[in-house]
Amino acid sequence: MTHRTARHRRGLVGTALGAAVLITGVAAAAPAAAAAPTVTCTSSKAALAVKLKKDITAALASRKGTVAVGLYDRTTNTTCTLRASSAFDSASVVKVTVLSALLWDAQKTGRALTSREKTLATAMITKSDNASTSTLWKQLGPTKIKNFLTAAKMTQTKPGANGYWGLTQITVTDEQKLLKLLTAKNTVLTDASRAYVSTLMGQVISSQRWGTPYGRPAGVSWHVKNGWLSRSTLGWRVHSVGTFKGGGHDYVMTVLTHGNSTMNYGITTIQGVAKVIHKDLAAS
Repeated sequence: MTHRTARHRRGLVGTALGAAVLITGVAAAAPAAAAAPTVTCTSSKAALAVKLKKDITAALASRKGTVAVGLYDRTTNTTCTLRASSAFDSASVVKVTVLSALLWDAQKTGRALTSREKTLATAMITKSDNASTSTLWKQLGPTKIKNFLTAAKMTQTKPGANGYWGLTQITVTDEQKLLKLLTAKNTVLTDASRAYVSTLMGQVISSQRWGTPYGRPAGVSWHVKNGWLSRSTLGWRVHSVGTFKGGGHDYVMTVLTHGNSTMNYGITTIQGVAKVIHKDLAAS
């Protein structure tokens, strides 16, 4: 999303009201504080799971804001999650869902995308063009988008209302489901559709290649889509989803953040996580 659009979207939804409750009473026992969410990792390589948990936790230890993380590596059957079901405003990462829904719908009638649709899709993914996204979002309409989400089993994703696709509610769990569909044979997206999405995600303009690809080893291919949006509550939302293959690994990564003071602060947080993930997988 452009900065102009980000500023414009701050007023799209009314400011959420927060309420604080003051508990008084000398004799009243204070309720136990809820435990902070922690990184959970599992792997066929036990040592890798331990290292990833430690390093992702350390990468986030001094960072402010709310961060959700998802990692899945097919090669070592490694999964890491943090706040996997927490909802975030999607910003532009929803554009991968929009393109996937467009392709899924076209598949049902066995048609190829039109030249117009290809032009819109290319601008939407490689340059994060908002006008192209709005056109495709409107073309698909709520029913087709929801039907794709059902087919993809993305049950935690709630499309933004009234054309505000950037306010779609997303979670790490569902973004990881989509990335897995894009990177392995399945019955939802054809091989041709998967290849088309990946090709465009591999052609993102250089100024938008930050985030999850950061710190990847040489020889590891990358495909990325990022999102950024500032609103009057929770500051900047800054997100990055990516797929990676090489060095003996085949993995997908999602990092969602909000409560960032600036866009760059969010980028730095995401890249701190990505760097240790790439490093740990490369060493395993």
